[in-house]
Amino acid sequence: MHHVDHRAEKPEIKTFDEFWVFYLAQHSKKSTRAWHFTGTSLVFIFLALGATINAWFLLAAPITAYGLAWYSHFFIEGNKPATFGHPLWSLRADFKMFFFTLTGRLEHELKKRSF
Repeated sequence: MHHVDHRAEKPEIKTFDEFWVFYLAQHSKKSTRAWHFTGTSLVFIFLALGATINAWFLLAAPITAYGLAWYSHFFIEGNKPATFGHPLWSLRADFKMFFFTLTGRLEHELKKRSF
């Protein structure tokens, strides 16, 4: 039986800036990023609906967002969601990617990082 040391495949991430580069690499396909953008957009909509119309929307926000994001990783990107290893940094990076997309800065960020 051959043992593989998975730590050798991925360098240890010590800062959010290092994680951001890793996060972008894990979202290399435009359709993966589109699913994330859709899910994060729905979070804001569901939070507003939950605060004004029905609190059940508050539960729907993370379920929908993670569902769409994880779908994109498993069936489009073909990798494991970064949330599994770094949940808080992943959430922060998702919002950063969302706002970079919203403000038209994501393509520049991807080119800067050579993705």
